[in-house]
Amino acid sequence: MEPPDSSVQSPDLGSLELTVENVETALQQLYYDPDMEHKNVAQKWLTQAQTSRQAWQFCWPLLSPDKVRSTISRHWADLPTDQHQTLRMQLLSHISHFSSGPKMVLTRLCVALASLALHTMPQAWPQAVADMVRVYQPEKEEVSAHAHCLALLELLTVLPEEFQSCRLPQARRAQLREALAGEWTAVCPLLRQLLQRQEGNSQVKERALRCLSSWVGLDVPLHGESGGLLQDCFAALSDPELFDTAVETIVSSISQPDCQRYTDALVNLMPLVLGLHDQLKAAARDGDMETSHGICRIAVALGETHSRTLLEQVEHWQGYLALVNMILFCTGIPGHYPVNETTSSLTLTFWYTLQDDILSFEEDKQVVYLQVYRPVYFQLVDVLLHKAHFPSEQDYTSWSSDDKEQFRIYRVDISDTLMYVYEILGAELLSNLYDRLGRLLMDTERPAAWQDTEALLFGFQAIAETIDVNYSDVIPGLIGLIPRISISNIQLADTVMYTIGSLAEWLADHPVMLGSVLPMVLQGLVKAELSVSSVSTLKRICRECRHDLGPYAHDIMTVSQGVLVKDIHKSSQCMWLMQGLGFLLSALPMEEILGSLTTLITPHIQRLDTMAHQEPSPTAKLSIIHILGMLSSLFTTLDISRQDEGSEGTTTAQARPNPVVVVLQQVFTLIQTILSKWLSDSEVVEAVCGVFERSVKTLLNDFAPMVQQLSEMLGQIYSAFPQASALDLTRQMVHIFADEKDHFSPIQALIELVTSTTLSIFQQGKRKRPDLYLSHHQDVKALFYCGVLSLKFPETPTAKSACMFFMELVCHCGDIPPIGQVLQRDGKLLVRTILEMVGSQSLCCLTEHFSEVLFCLNRHCPALLSQWLKEGLHVPGFPSAQVSMEQKDTFSQQLLGEQTNKQRFKEIVKEFSLLCRGLQGTTGYSADY
Repeated sequence: MEPPDSSVQSPDLGSLELTVENVETALQQLYYDPDMEHKNVAQKWLTQAQTSRQAWQFCWPLLSPDKVRSTISRHWADLPTDQHQTLRMQLLSHISHFSSGPKMVLTRLCVALASLALHTMPQAWPQAVADMVRVYQPEKEEVSAHAHCLALLELLTVLPEEFQSCRLPQARRAQLREALAGEWTAVCPLLRQLLQRQEGNSQVKERALRCLSSWVGLDVPLHGESGGLLQDCFAALSDPELFDTAVETIVSSISQPDCQRYTDALVNLMPLVLGLHDQLKAAARDGDMETSHGICRIAVALGETHSRTLLEQVEHWQGYLALVNMILFCTGIPGHYPVNETTSSLTLTFWYTLQDDILSFEEDKQVVYLQVYRPVYFQLVDVLLHKAHFPSEQDYTSWSSDDKEQFRIYRVDISDTLMYVYEILGAELLSNLYDRLGRLLMDTERPAAWQDTEALLFGFQAIAETIDVNYSDVIPGLIGLIPRISISNIQLADTVMYTIGSLAEWLADHPVMLGSVLPMVLQGLVKAELSVSSVSTLKRICRECRHDLGPYAHDIMTVSQGVLVKDIHKSSQCMWLMQGLGFLLSALPMEEILGSLTTLITPHIQRLDTMAHQEPSPTAKLSIIHILGMLSSLFTTLDISRQDEGSEGTTTAQARPNPVVVVLQQVFTLIQTILSKWLSDSEVVEAVCGVFERSVKTLLNDFAPMVQQLSEMLGQIYSAFPQASALDLTRQMVHIFADEKDHFSPIQALIELVTSTTLSIFQQGKRKRPDLYLSHHQDVKALFYCGVLSLKFPETPTAKSACMFFMELVCHCGDIPPIGQVLQRDGKLLVRTILEMVGSQSLCCLTEHFSEVLFCLNRHCPALLSQWLKEGLHVPGFPSAQVSMEQKDTFSQQLLGEQTNKQRFKEIVKEFSLLCRGLQGTTGYSADY
């Protein structure tokens, strides 16, 4: 198509008839006209043409396979019945004509014919697949026969795919599935014939394999001739060119859950899979990762998908045990994951499935199965620990960061697998690990490689993280062995730390053992390279063992203060450490807490004071946020309320000021100084609010002495520079103190200030603060209009918050007169705005939230909603020109008729929204197959 002369005036498409010539003119205008307005006109006209009845007249002359397919899929009802046969013959003819290519045209024509077949099967075209096979029987000319064969395979491949992807009512889908399954008798012999050809080229066989993969999703039977077809697929594994495709086909076939109906077929597959064991061993020996990976996938697909079925075939127990051992070989395949091999990770879920199925049998059967498979699981433990070994430090250094991360995730998966293994092996597994670790550490003549020690500790940690080991008799011995470990590198040190951390609950029940391991944790705390493991372990010990840490509290505080002052750890680890110290301080005697707390935070408060008096800079900002974050973390866990609850009298507890409140009162002036310079910086303000919000949540009513001060400060922050963090803290204060007489006055003043400030923002018409949302109300009318404006905001969180506001508002329309009055007067505006957003302007993800507002209106004021819907929907073209008046009436009736089923109500609104947007073919409003 040549581009037209740009100097020629583009035609007015609005008055043109739908003809082939005019479609070509519109396409020229769309692609070549430099005027964007002309392009838009052409786009609109072509869209209307595509959905018109005359579309069938120009799709073939223009040869638009996409047009044919989309018209069949979406506008089938517009095609006269007497043209169905003609369209079928045209498609068959064009597929034959383009069988040699181009490939894209052929594929789209095949998809179009598949779509037509799905519309007409089984009534109008009862033997569609058989007819396709007959039409494309190979001709005498070799080239043409080859092309026709590939075209037929393409057509047979896309037919099930089109069925799986199209939207159909449940009854129609079941009918079509049954019809397609009946056509399998025409497909299976063809595929067998093509796969068994000695002279057939690889391209045809590959297409045949892909075709089978497409059909197995329809639950075609595996027995009879289908079983022979699977044997042909296994034979194809010997052809390197077909190996990958054959693997995909076999895995797809035997992974179908419906295959469990064909027990004999599954049993017959076991020898075929076991026959690949030698090929698997050779591939592993030669480092052929692709072959070992593919064979492993086949073995796991059979063993994992049909584990219980094959376990129940007791007369074939040896065959299944051989398959399990074959999978065990895959788990232990030589090499380090993921650098030397990527196969072993495929097998890990199989071991969980097998143990789960074994333990699901009745107790008498379990005993028999455990006798057979417990030895296998002990071997599995050895294999898993070996695979968890770190490589040599030289090799590990050469790994990329991505390889190291994959290996870390792989070890996590091994850890999960060991946890499942414990379900089968029980306490004997821990004893086994303990004996092996003891022999390693006690053998002074032959020092063990650090990887061996690390792997055994890793096994202990994996089990202790999730299994209750409090009653294990080997843990005391393990605690005794840990100090004997010669830590020679970071990986081993990390695992030692994590192992100690995993035993924190056990240590809480056996505090006498804390002295054996706590010094190791504190030694690790001063090393930056052990930051994550040592800090997380200390935090766990402080949380679980806080009531028994009195003798060690001084050492813990001293070491922690040192590492915090020296900035040894990153910011996130400093936060963890502060949380741990909060737990520790909470359990100290009351008379010691304030002194220890002051000693801990004084260096940081002094540094904060220095930063507060400096001119704002990026460095100062980071330091301020970091220190405030540490205080927030500390106050999150520093909770003395349990001590007060446990004391014999409340007089002392009530008279004693809370240490956190004392500190906050001391630093309050400093925080105000910080705000005076950083009030416009939302991150600094958020960090300040975070300190108080964490304190309020932890202290609850004990925070009372600071309510007046904090309310005044929040009012100053919000009136000067409104921010969401201030609103969050305000909401927290209201929840806790609004009902308290002593604090009602400052809380009321804060609410009034926040509300008036928020209203002034909306009155100014600003839309630059989507992080502000409405939480409280006084001037209901003003807030109502603010809420309506918020519904139109492009930011999702703002619109969602506005919907929540209206849901709460509507629920009180009957018991709070001002709300009822404003709803009666302005509810029409609310409904019109929601319809406008549902109809075209909002994100689809918000439709559900708009639905909930309408649902509340329908429950609490249905008569008013009926009136508002009638007035709103009777406006022509509102909320979308895509919907007719009849469709809007249907929507209104369905909506008003549903007052109990919220899910159905949401579906009605969603369907209407899709209809308004022109997304036909996706809901009940559109014609189905």
